[in-house]
Amino acid sequence: MNEIKCPHCGKAFTIDEAGYADILNQVRNKEFNEEIHEKLEHIKHQHTSELALVEEKNKNKFDKQLSKKDEQIAELKSQSEVLEKQKEYDIQQALADKEKEMIKLQNQIAIFTTEKEIAKKEVEQIMQAKISDKEKEIVALTSKIESLNSEKKLEINQVISKNEKALSELETKLKLQVKENELEKNSLKDNYESALKQKEETIAFYKDLKAKQSTKMVGESLEQHCEIEFNRFRMTAFKNAQFGKDNDIKTGSKGDYVYRESDDNGTEIISIMFEMKNEGDETATKKKNEHFLKELDKDRREKQCEYAILVTMLEADNELYNDGIVDVSYEYEKMYVIRPQFFIPIITLLRNAALNSLQYKQELALVREQNIDITNFEDDLQTFKQGFARNYDLASRKFKTAIDEIDKTITHLQKTKDALLSSENNLRLANNKAEDLTVKKLVRNNPTMRDKFDALSGGNIVDN
Repeated sequence: MNEIKCPHCGKAFTIDEAGYADILNQVRNKEFNEEIHEKLEHIKHQHTSELALVEEKNKNKFDKQLSKKDEQIAELKSQSEVLEKQKEYDIQQALADKEKEMIKLQNQIAIFTTEKEIAKKEVEQIMQAKISDKEKEIVALTSKIESLNSEKKLEINQVISKNEKALSELETKLKLQVKENELEKNSLKDNYESALKQKEETIAFYKDLKAKQSTKMVGESLEQHCEIEFNRFRMTAFKNAQFGKDNDIKTGSKGDYVYRESDDNGTEIISIMFEMKNEGDETATKKKNEHFLKELDKDRREKQCEYAILVTMLEADNELYNDGIVDVSYEYEKMYVIRPQFFIPIITLLRNAALNSLQYKQELALVREQNIDITNFEDDLQTFKQGFARNYDLASRKFKTAIDEIDKTITHLQKTKDALLSSENNLRLANNKAEDLTVKKLVRNNPTMRDKFDALSGGNIVDN
């Protein structure tokens, strides 16, 4: 629907697309007619200018020809004057001869004058013929313009008649549309007032309900809502699913609900950790959704769930959470924040996505089952290798310790051997020195003792 404002009364009214197109077509026809009139005026003006230009050109041409003839006449007159002067001079010399020449010249002047008049008449006839042709062209163009004007006027009158008829029909339609709009407006107003009254009653009921509930009861009402919604679709959409409260507090914390679903072979399709948060209108301190995301992510990891979803009524005025499903995986992996009305849709979306990858999970489980013996064998072999390596390491360290002790003992014995060999050498040298010792060597540097020994031996000690 389009809105049009009346330029006279200033009243605005709406029309449909067809009526708007008709009015737009009328405006375009008017502009087209004005444009045709402008073009016709432009053509007429241009034609008038061209005629004036042609007349001006012809006039200039004829003026040039007349000027040329006048110059010739002037030149002849000048020549005549010269001849007259010459004649006067010749008269003085020979009056009789010059009179004949003068007559001849006068005849020539008459001939030239006649030729001038004939040429002037020819020029006038040519100009009259050219002007007559141009006038005929102007008359033809004028008649053609008048014919076109009459045709355009007829077309314009037909268009105006048609537009007046369409405008009359449009006014009738507008009046009907205005009446219909008024009826529709009254109907919408009644429906709105009825719906508003019902909403106000519902709001009053929930305000009274929240006023009567404790904080725990407010949270439990949201949990009950989600549980009821799930049970409504359990037998039709979630036959193999498990949905219940998270009662496992071994890790120190727990979520509200856990959703798990497996196929017939026991392969897990999807698992979701749910946290429900509600808040009464009279609550003094308003919590934010972001305050619960970290703890929810921790519960998801500890309970080994694939996804985490916060179902919240907090921050009721925040448009981010009111527009639909909010993906917060930029901060916490595989986590979403939703309003209660998106509880079933988010499960359906994630479940359908998981079903697309179920085939790969089943194939992976089959491969793992087929390779379980090989895996156990590899585990046993790895355990044997680790035990053998440990025993080998212990034996190697003991062997190295014994070798080190033997090396230390060998070093000590070598030192003892070297000491004994050194002692034996010293004893041999001492023995050699003892055997080489004589009386003569003892008394060699002692004259007194040498004299005594000589006396005792009867002079047999010989000095070496």
